[in-house]
Amino acid sequence: MFDSYTTPGLKAMLLAGVLASGVVVPPTHAQSAAPVAKPVAASAPTRYRPDRFARRAKLYYELVWGVGSPSVKAVEAGEIIRFTYHVLDAEKAKALNDQRAEPFLIDRRAGVRLVVPSLEKVGKLRQSGTPEAGKSYWMAFSNKGRLVKRGDRVNVVIGKFQANGLVVE
Repeated sequence: MFDSYTTPGLKAMLLAGVLASGVVVPPTHAQSAAPVAKPVAASAPTRYRPDRFARRAKLYYELVWGVGSPSVKAVEAGEIIRFTYHVLDAEKAKALNDQRAEPFLIDRRAGVRLVVPSLEKVGKLRQSGTPEAGKSYWMAFSNKGRLVKRGDRVNVVIGKFQANGLVVE
């Protein structure tokens, strides 16, 4: 390609031009502007909370027993386990508030059966009046010795009503 017709200075300039043309990139194409991540506003931390029970179980509690959102939570530093539920159909939910039905909570992992305590001046730690649709009700089980812990799966039994596999929050 370079022969006797070109001078050595011209050869160097042509070589430099060829090399430079491959290296030099116009400034508009040098870097594409990457989108800058905007800072996320500080908000309350969110925790992933999976469904407490299957959709089929939810429908069963609603249709057969007239209650929704059954949940179990350790309160008072774990000394009490509180079972709560929301009444959807007052007539069907009467069985849960029946004074004659003795409620208990079973934790198979711990091998215990907890009962609702009866205090001298207060009586039983449960609501037993006629249920009203749209209201939430609760009952408290004594967890002396803190045998039932957060994360345990428990069963709540009130007469013929049974809520199985509820996770203690």
